[in-house]
Amino acid sequence: MVSKARIRLWSTNVENLNYVVEQIKEIVKKTGVKMRGPIPLPTKRLIVPVRKSPCGEGSKTWDRWEMRIHKRLLYIA
Repeated sequence: MVSKARIRLWSTNVENLNYVVEQIKEIVKKTGVKMRGPIPLPTKRLIVPVRKSPCGEGSKTWDRWEMRIHKRLLYIA
């Protein structure tokens, strides 16, 4: 019976994520194991609107902070 592994990777930094995927691909190539992927999954965007004024007085101006979470999926058999 062949065991299979599903590896889900996620990161806020897409360069680091792609670097880890390339390292895994090199290891799989050296060992001769079959691999499918990397399959890019949808990027999740977390948006947080924050008031600029610390006291709540004054004009209502907002900062909009965003964090993107990039995901990849690998199948190894």
